[in-house]
Amino acid sequence: MTDFITRFAPSPTGPLHLGHAYSALFAHDMARAAGGKFLLRIEDIDSTRSRPKWEEQIYDDLAWLGISWDEAPMRQSDRLPEYKLALHNLWNRGMLFPCTCRRRDIAAAAGAPQEGAEPAFGPDGLIYPGTCREKTDRRSNFPEHEALRLDMQDTLSAANQSEFCYSELSSEQDKTLCTPASDMVDDVGDIVLSRRDFLGSYHLSVVLDDAAQGITHVVRGKDIQPATHIHVLLQTLLGLPTPTYHHHRLIRDETGKRLAKRDDARAIATYRAEGKTPEDIRRMVGL
Repeated sequence: MTDFITRFAPSPTGPLHLGHAYSALFAHDMARAAGGKFLLRIEDIDSTRSRPKWEEQIYDDLAWLGISWDEAPMRQSDRLPEYKLALHNLWNRGMLFPCTCRRRDIAAAAGAPQEGAEPAFGPDGLIYPGTCREKTDRRSNFPEHEALRLDMQDTLSAANQSEFCYSELSSEQDKTLCTPASDMVDDVGDIVLSRRDFLGSYHLSVVLDDAAQGITHVVRGKDIQPATHIHVLLQTLLGLPTPTYHHHRLIRDETGKRLAKRDDARAIATYRAEGKTPEDIRRMVGL
């Protein structure tokens, strides 16, 4: 039995850049050093932005970097029935509600004056003000093609758990990080678990996919760390194991800004065209 299984899970919505190279190489190196497995997952759940050409570029860039994966890549677009099954599970337990709010509605409600308080932000941006929470009879049939949010207050009451913890693998010292359940209502709010234009969400799909692939160690950037306690909550609700996490440093440009897919100047394909080697890329990202 393999005790160490990690993964790289890019979205085919643009070219991979140096930040992706660092994360993929870091996870791949960790798996190989531990005698474990490295898996690839294509996070193409958002069909409105995903493109086949970018998926093919992912395979090509990773192979050029010397990265190999030990199983056929998982594609989220093949797993929609699993996402729907999980959503039905949560709906039948009264934990979800449909939401018709647009982003501008949320921004307007969150920006309304409340004793001079500033709008609160969480891992998903503005914390949802609860506009649609009480509008729907949750004993009705599962709503199709509607955005679905997790009722955080009711869910935490049903979970009956005082805190949500995970192990963070660090080069300095492994540690257990916990978030009190009482903080999640105010600091996270009613997160979206399925969108109007495509089934599922990042939070839902990532915990289901990690479990399906048997991931034991999730290696990803520090920008995702604030959402990890959401993932632990969903793992608890759905009876899934909680992996060990390692949130690595981010690759930034000369101004300190985190790289984005629109930054084509730092795309792996651009460096390849300029004659750089995989060893050059490793040096550029500090590996």
